[in-house]
Amino acid sequence: MNRDLTVGKPESVLWKFCVPLFGSIIFQQLYNIADSFVAGKFIGENALAAVGNSYEITLIFIAFAFGCNIGCSVIVSQLFGAKQYRDMKTAISTSLIASGVVCVVLMLFGLLGCSELLQLIRTPETIFADSKLYLDIYLFGFPFLLYYNVATGIFSALGDSKTPFLFLAVSSTSNILVDILFVSTFHMGIAGVAWATFLCQGASSILSLIVVRKRLAGIHSEGKAALFSTQIFRKIAVIAIPSILQQSFISIGNIIIQGVINGFGPGVIAGYSAAVKLNNLVITSLTTVGNGISNYTAQNMGAGMLSRVKDGFRAAVKMVWMLCVPIVALYVLANGLLIRIFMEHPSELALLSGTQFLQIVSPFYFVISIKLVSDGILRGAGQMKQFMITTFTDLILRVLLTMALSAPWGYLGIWSAWPIGWGVGAVLSVWFYRRNFGCLKKSSEV
Repeated sequence: MNRDLTVGKPESVLWKFCVPLFGSIIFQQLYNIADSFVAGKFIGENALAAVGNSYEITLIFIAFAFGCNIGCSVIVSQLFGAKQYRDMKTAISTSLIASGVVCVVLMLFGLLGCSELLQLIRTPETIFADSKLYLDIYLFGFPFLLYYNVATGIFSALGDSKTPFLFLAVSSTSNILVDILFVSTFHMGIAGVAWATFLCQGASSILSLIVVRKRLAGIHSEGKAALFSTQIFRKIAVIAIPSILQQSFISIGNIIIQGVINGFGPGVIAGYSAAVKLNNLVITSLTTVGNGISNYTAQNMGAGMLSRVKDGFRAAVKMVWMLCVPIVALYVLANGLLIRIFMEHPSELALLSGTQFLQIVSPFYFVISIKLVSDGILRGAGQMKQFMITTFTDLILRVLLTMALSAPWGYLGIWSAWPIGWGVGAVLSVWFYRRNFGCLKKSSEV
């Protein structure tokens, strides 16, 4: 169902729109969590380390999928809010065509350079073969991941957050069952984990595109929409390229950080792999609110209703802080139990490094959540230069501090880099938001 985000009380509108997005992103993260869970529980600690090690490289490809999602979503949101339905349909087909080209290039890059990337991050020999096998299979399934993300961006732009949630709920649950079947019954090892994701992600992607096509057929537009528009492509690229660069540099930064972590051996790698999956579940959920506020901002700006943006910021901050309270309490008080979910018999070093990561990082979810909401508004408003500044400041600080603090403090120095980078980035994001929207009067919408 399509939803107009330009009418109704902002807090109510955002809750109805974002709650299914929360569910969607949780099920999306279950793909990676399931892989780590099955690898650690049914294969062993080295298998968990291999999946976690490979994950940092997959983030490069996820960055492009995310950028295509955001570029398509923001422009389609603006056109939908302005009720320019013919151009909206052209923007969607343009996004799908451009994403296909991006997909082919990335797959060639990954398949030809996979071994070099693993060597670059100093992958230990004990997990190198499994890491490469997992990545090779992952790359063959990348078209499904990319097009699913574009389809999700289209649904979000139309104000529909429930449809992608339903697809993901079914496919991610199936992924867990197929993971266990392939590994415990068919004894396929790491390959079974990767093939399970390939099959379930593929089914979800194909079904999403079919529904997108049917949904667009039900939206009436004057005249036939063009299949591709260079002008609209440029508008999409203005949003997508900075988003891709942002996520790519974050991925590269994470790869550098992973390389430093790999120097501490498989035990710390396994502990970090488990902890960072739990961390990414939260960050991605918070990012989803940022994506939701981007769609909200874009639709309202397309409709010329700028005053609603400030109300949306307040509602979104309230929403993410309500989410953070129980999560921070859980991660601080029950971190040991959470880390053990991923390992049947964890080594002392793996358990210690994983729990300490959660203890140090999780209290600062309140800080990073404000940054992600502010970034979402900046992106939805097309303020990509400011958006990039805040992201790169956070990333560069975390990478530099990781290298600087790991020598005197060991892996605890690496974990400590997160809160500092998040804090500085949040200050910048809020300052840019207030400079652009702080002077607007409160909306009278109820």
